[in-house]
Amino acid sequence: MSRYQRQQLVENLRKKGISDEKVLEAIGTIEREKFIPPTMIHNAYKDIALPIGFEQTISQPYTVAFMTEKLNVKKGDKVLEVGTGSGYQAAILAFLGAQVYSIEINLELYHRTVKLFDKLGIRVHAKYGDGTIGWAEYAPFNGIIVTAGSPTIPTKLKEQLVIGGKLVIPVGGRDYQDLYVLTKISDDEFKTEVYHRFAFVPLLGKEGWEKK
Repeated sequence: MSRYQRQQLVENLRKKGISDEKVLEAIGTIEREKFIPPTMIHNAYKDIALPIGFEQTISQPYTVAFMTEKLNVKKGDKVLEVGTGSGYQAAILAFLGAQVYSIEINLELYHRTVKLFDKLGIRVHAKYGDGTIGWAEYAPFNGIIVTAGSPTIPTKLKEQLVIGGKLVIPVGGRDYQDLYVLTKISDDEFKTEVYHRFAFVPLLGKEGWEKK
């Protein structure tokens, strides 16, 4: 896989409306093929979601870029990621200078991805557990990004944001969701933006979906 293919992807994302140059630089630098199964490598720089096993996917690059752009990450920000998955989103956040705290509910996937972080030298505070209840030990966070679709917005995640912090989360049914971007104005007040028609795997956990 070449840097040229990553740059083609970056130009594609730019045409689709992604304008944050730091986010585009991250997409153009992080090698997506490292986060997907070997059988999928030929699709690494297509703007599509790909299966990674365990009924999980690595999100479409446009979705990763869009959510990251909405999170408005600043260097040094403490960011909670709910759903470590392949590790690609965490790698993008780490590239942007965030202190990344990431929770994965699938134990096998957690172990696989933590090994990958070690191999690639990516600094992420990761743990196995239920991300819908957040990570109180390290709260509050400047940003929280949820990489699976939730039936509602988990209360614990809203509580664990700093004033002025942002929560980016897909909310809706099991198949399709709208992307909610919440900015915390005060302890009980949020500014909400909604972007329609996204598709994520279900968010499992106490404040998410029950496992089928």
